[in-house]
Amino acid sequence: MADLKDFAEQLVNLTVKEVNELATILKDEYGIEPAAAVAGPAAGGEAEEAQTEFDVILKAAGGSKLAVVKLVKELTGLGLKEAKGLVDDAPSAIKEAVSKDEAEALKASLEEAGAEVELK
Repeated sequence: MADLKDFAEQLVNLTVKEVNELATILKDEYGIEPAAAVAGPAAGGEAEEAQTEFDVILKAAGGSKLAVVKLVKELTGLGLKEAKGLVDDAPSAIKEAVSKDEAEALKASLEEAGAEVELK
C-alpha cells in the first residue's frame, strides 16, 4: 500500500510538461487515450478552475409548448402566467447558479418535454 501512496504523490507533483509527456507515452505506447486534455496555466499563471454553477437556459419550447409551460411551472414554483411568460420569452433562464447535477436533471426533464435547453 505504501508503494501506491508514493506513486500517487509522484503523480500529484508532476509538472504540466511531465503530465503531457505521460499522456503522450500512454497514447503512443499503450493505446490509452487520456480522458481529458491537460490545460496549461491560465494567462494569470494560475490553473483554470472547473465550473461549479450552471444556468439552465430555455432556448425554445419546441412542439409541445403546453407541456413545457407546465414543467417550467413545476420546476420553478412560479405561477402559470409567469411560467408561460418565461417560455414565451425564450431564450430565458429557467434556473441560475445551480449545481451541475441539478442543471443536467433540469435539462433532461425539459428536453423530455420537447424543449430545447442549454447549460451555461
